[in-house]
Amino acid sequence: MSELKEYPRRDSERSSNSATNDKLKGLEREQLEAGINPLVADLPPDPDAHLSAGERATIDRRLLWKLDLALIPWLCVLYLLSFLDRTNIGNAKIVGLQQSLGSPGHPLSAGAYNAALSIFFVSYSLFEPLTNVLLKRLTPKLFIPIIMVLWGLIMTLMGFVYNWSGLMAARWFLGLAEAGLFPGVNYYLSCWYRRSEFGIRAAIFFSAAAVSGSFGGLLAAAIEKMVGLGGRPGWAWIFILEGILTVLFGFASFWAVQNFPDKATFLSEVDRARVIRRLKMDQQSSAEHEEFKVQYVTAALKDYKMWLGMMIYMGCDMPLYAFSLFLPTIISQMGYTATKAQLLTVPPYACAAVLTITVGYIADRTRQRGLCNIFVSLIGIAGFAILLGSEKPHIKYAGTFLGALGIYPCISNTISWVSNNIEGVYKRGVVLGFVIGWGNLNGIVSSNIYRTGPKFTSGHSTVMVYMIVCLLGGSIAMRTLLARENKKRLTGQRDHWTRGMSHREAEKLGDKRPDFIYTL
Repeated sequence: MSELKEYPRRDSERSSNSATNDKLKGLEREQLEAGINPLVADLPPDPDAHLSAGERATIDRRLLWKLDLALIPWLCVLYLLSFLDRTNIGNAKIVGLQQSLGSPGHPLSAGAYNAALSIFFVSYSLFEPLTNVLLKRLTPKLFIPIIMVLWGLIMTLMGFVYNWSGLMAARWFLGLAEAGLFPGVNYYLSCWYRRSEFGIRAAIFFSAAAVSGSFGGLLAAAIEKMVGLGGRPGWAWIFILEGILTVLFGFASFWAVQNFPDKATFLSEVDRARVIRRLKMDQQSSAEHEEFKVQYVTAALKDYKMWLGMMIYMGCDMPLYAFSLFLPTIISQMGYTATKAQLLTVPPYACAAVLTITVGYIADRTRQRGLCNIFVSLIGIAGFAILLGSEKPHIKYAGTFLGALGIYPCISNTISWVSNNIEGVYKRGVVLGFVIGWGNLNGIVSSNIYRTGPKFTSGHSTVMVYMIVCLLGGSIAMRTLLARENKKRLTGQRDHWTRGMSHREAEKLGDKRPDFIYTL
């Protein structure tokens, strides 16, 4: 029979809440003597306790399928619209945006255009670390639709700007409104799935960004033909129509987006109990309500995994935005017409979407997210080396495929990796906010490195440095440190961290619990 271990504490610790702790430990002893695991004793009764292992597995598969159908497709559409709205300025650029917003005979300079790209990432990054706290407090069913309607309206109004100042203001507020979706949805999904199930879902969700690249090129090629309609140029209609589409989906999201597991209306009471139990059994407290405390922010800031995660994520996120914002320009500089350049952006994105999902599946099955990052990053580094070294258009176009394949899978895989290794409701939300916010702040760099074509030496070189030092180097460092820590935990060298604690007190340590094994 299991035995509840107690260890002596310091007098100051013992005197604090000693009566409550003694009561908790007494309860846990009674539960252990009755054969009940104290870690799950406070959960709803197991509705499948009377079933065989095979029957339970069948019910679990059906439940997972039900969650996937209710959550993933709609969230993918929302992120497709989000990424489309933030990057369609690259499509608008090659169909006359700079000429229209400049003074007569003097189009917007490259510096002015790059400033309009950069300002989005400033507001986006500053607001991002706060968004997961707001998501938790307002609930997903309110927070996500509200920010969607706001950024859709801003996107629509961007089609009516007449000068650089108007474009700058619109891009600032667009970044502010969009900041909550990507970190929010990743945090939200991590509150629904086990750690071994989260990667493929995050990959499918993020593959919408690659699909949006394909869709955006096709859509822009069609919409730009509306030039002159209503007195607006073709590039303006790209913003207007895509913004209206986002507003419509935003209003629909008030009904389509679900709340957290304990409040989700599409689940029966029995299914809700199953979801909460499977999360707890996976050593997650994601299904629990937790009051916000400053100590959760402090714990995040003291965790080396957050800082390494920020380094790794900037190593793939800056290249992501550089690639997405300038791919139409890079291809048009190879000598293709504007319409053909729009269409040629489609295949690299489509291939990236497929590999993103494939890597997500492999990482979930092997639990080797670090190795996936390492090997995939090498593909991207090779792609940008080709872009840097070749002068032949067809070879450079092949390089864009490798670049996309090396960037996109690492985004979702890095988010899954960080999320898997951070436990605690608010701590994980804060960490994901900082990681994603810092990565997006590096979008300022991506907005200012592609200046002189057609070779774009400074742009491709900067992307390669980010991928080699931050993405590849950071992934190697993170995996090495986590493997070393896992070894110490498995050999009992961290057991002293929970001395004198009850099971419930130990559970509050989150990923600092000695029995919490990191995903490598």
